[in-house]
Amino acid sequence: MDVSPRLLHYFVAVAEELHFGRAATRLHVSQPSLSQQIRKLEQSLGTALFIRSSRRVQLTAAGRTLALEAPVALSALARALELTRLVGSGTETTVRLGYTPVSSFETLSTLLNALQADHPTFTFIPTEAFSAEIPELLNNGELDLGLALSPPHREGVGSEVLREEPVSALFSAHHRLAAAPIIPLRLLQEETLLLFPRQLAPAYYDDIVAACQEAGFPPDIRAFDKPPVSAWLARLSSGHEVGLAPSAFAEHAARAGTEIVRRDVVEPSIMAKLSLTWASNDPSPAMASVLASARQCAERNGWLRSNSQ
Repeated sequence: MDVSPRLLHYFVAVAEELHFGRAATRLHVSQPSLSQQIRKLEQSLGTALFIRSSRRVQLTAAGRTLALEAPVALSALARALELTRLVGSGTETTVRLGYTPVSSFETLSTLLNALQADHPTFTFIPTEAFSAEIPELLNNGELDLGLALSPPHREGVGSEVLREEPVSALFSAHHRLAAAPIIPLRLLQEETLLLFPRQLAPAYYDDIVAACQEAGFPPDIRAFDKPPVSAWLARLSSGHEVGLAPSAFAEHAARAGTEIVRRDVVEPSIMAKLSLTWASNDPSPAMASVLASARQCAERNGWLRSNSQ
């Protein structure tokens, strides 16, 4: 079936005017040419669309159906073409943003507010995912942008550090260390660290292990298998284990719950690195603009140590 948008435009004009002469004038074509195009449409569809007589033009049942559906189809086509043009020019698009749970408070909200302010016609859809999952989701086309904690390298995925911050300790307000103003890392030698499994953020996990070894002890780690972060925090607030998390997340968590406290970790400090990730095969102006806005957001907020010193 060969039905072009132009034929549908011609049909709609005749259907609205119910007069070939007036429709031809409206379309700026000759009446014989318009009649020929309508016959071509009817032949393509295999049905008559109009009842023609010397006195008037009427729609057939099939014509009445097409008169209802054709404007919808033409409008959808126009919208699709315009959206494609806007996306190509970087002025309108939908951005699916995957974020690691430990970025889900201050970092994520600050970044989203900045991106939305810079791109008011964009739609940003945040989706929670663990850091190790985000590069794969980008490669599969399920995400457009990621905010991951030391994400693993993956071919086809671009990555750059967006925020560097110290790691803080989180534990119950009744923990034996609750009165300490800061936590030298060696004080955790006798503690059980409650961490998410290594495969969810391998580089971050390894940084914690390396820092503990630098402080003189192999850490006692208990894995907390992939429930919501709220369940991890509840476990910390009611137990004797210690959690380690980027300071912005840890500060929010401590403010949100009266039974959990946050303390700075020192000697040595552990740095958490939140990275912006994206599919490197996406050359669109829209994505380039979003990445530029994210970098400006990091600079304004002093998220990178090199920019804040």
